[in-house]
Amino acid sequence: MTATGTPRGGLARVSDRVMNLAHFLRQAGRRFPGEIGFVHGAQHVSWAEMDARVDAMAAALAAKGVVKGDRILVQSKNCLEMFESMFVAFRLGAVWVPTNFRQTPSEVAYLASASGARAMICHADFPEHVAAARAEAGAIDIVVAIGAADFGPDYNAVLAPYLGTAFRDADVERDDPCWFFFTSGTTGRPKAAVLTHGQMAFVVTNHLCDLMPGTTHEDASLVVAPLSHGAGVHQLVQVARAAKTILLPSERFDGTEAWRLVEEWRVTNLFTVPTITKLMVEHPAVDQFDHSSLRYVIYAGAPMYREDQKFALRKLGKVLVQYFGLGEVTGNITVLPCALHEAEDGPHVKLGTCGYERTGMQVEIQDDQGAAVAPFATGEICVTGPAVFAGYYDNPEANAKAFRNGWFRTGDLGHMDAEGFVYITGRASDMYISGGSNVYPREVEEQVLTHPAVAEVAILGVPDPMWGEVGVAVCVRRAGAALTDEELIAFLDGKVARYKLPRKVFFWDALPKSAYGKITKKMIREEIEARGLLEPPAPARTG
Repeated sequence: MTATGTPRGGLARVSDRVMNLAHFLRQAGRRFPGEIGFVHGAQHVSWAEMDARVDAMAAALAAKGVVKGDRILVQSKNCLEMFESMFVAFRLGAVWVPTNFRQTPSEVAYLASASGARAMICHADFPEHVAAARAEAGAIDIVVAIGAADFGPDYNAVLAPYLGTAFRDADVERDDPCWFFFTSGTTGRPKAAVLTHGQMAFVVTNHLCDLMPGTTHEDASLVVAPLSHGAGVHQLVQVARAAKTILLPSERFDGTEAWRLVEEWRVTNLFTVPTITKLMVEHPAVDQFDHSSLRYVIYAGAPMYREDQKFALRKLGKVLVQYFGLGEVTGNITVLPCALHEAEDGPHVKLGTCGYERTGMQVEIQDDQGAAVAPFATGEICVTGPAVFAGYYDNPEANAKAFRNGWFRTGDLGHMDAEGFVYITGRASDMYISGGSNVYPREVEEQVLTHPAVAEVAILGVPDPMWGEVGVAVCVRRAGAALTDEELIAFLDGKVARYKLPRKVFFWDALPKSAYGKITKKMIREEIEARGLLEPPAPARTG
């Protein structure tokens, strides 16, 4: 897009210049220089210190040749340097390309190649990842280590000579990329969703408006997920209001430590996914520490099952906030605020909804041809608005599939009621057809979780010679509970139509989860196949 032009209507755009997102950190450093902005164990860093460190690292990388538009790959567990690297990239006008630190060397090497990374910042614990990335992506000629490592100079040693240097934020336009947000790759290899400075400024404003209104520098946010994806967006929002960020001391989730930090720092908000929320509220420590400071427990990534929702509300009070939104829309599709979360069912409760449209965003349920369907009719959830990403990097085929008539196609199925509340049925890929009838696993999963012996469940369709596809349920029993597959099927009989009943039930000690704590059907299907649980096919159920 050019800086000037004459769109239809005769109005010329004077400028596409926008604020560089790194200015959020500059603002916090100016307004609250001595206040703590970041906590990691015994490490407490003020806003002014963090801003100065980002200036220094930006100057150091610029001296090494990093320029606007370069991609900086970051492979690290949560730490100060990893958090700062976001603002370093933004300040340079470069593109932040964070990986999930649990990914394998070959997976990270693919991200390095797919992003066209020029520089890499890597935690000292991951030398194999550096070697793989360098071998795969020949453009990487700058590597900085977080900690002592053989593969590059230490991050803090690199920035030290430049402390005190005032580094000016790069000039950016609204469509200049700032972040390659890699998708989870549940269907094929991950794709780089291009997030831009202008888009992300809207996202930050929208999060503050819809998810956590009233957030100020007196707030504190606990990080319980990798900063590489949704948690990173959430913490960027905190910086915009100079609310301090608090990391768990270890990359392994510890419920006792999480609740202790909530009490110690009077944490007011946190971002998580339903599985981690469930772990937290079912952990004994929830009753041992004071969590009355919490105002917003924001969960996303998947809908929370109703039984888990009710339990969390009874433990924490009306602090739950749900949002629905893929990385490509940076979480900005719908919101279900605290006021609409109820601990008890009733005629006033909209069971199963993920909320209504986010401010400034439009959602439409569309059929296969792209036409809007009637209220309550099932279709694909599509969205348009300023939070929608700029497209996938260097992937025209994926872009062609993802957009239709200006709408981003989420790939999620659902419906909208007459008031505009959205209900997610499931991923289009999750639906299966049994005997000619569509089955949406989430409906059945909700019923399974009302059984007191079931802690977790996932249902997916598998091939069947008679019915085309049938359902298979994989369950995790609650500690000390006894339950057989026959007992569970008998429990479900009458609660859902018989063709929706799972043909087989497996009980596992745990469900496989992604690096972000999400239960993914792809991983469960792979595990079922690896265990050889589908041969021979189960006999057909009649009735």
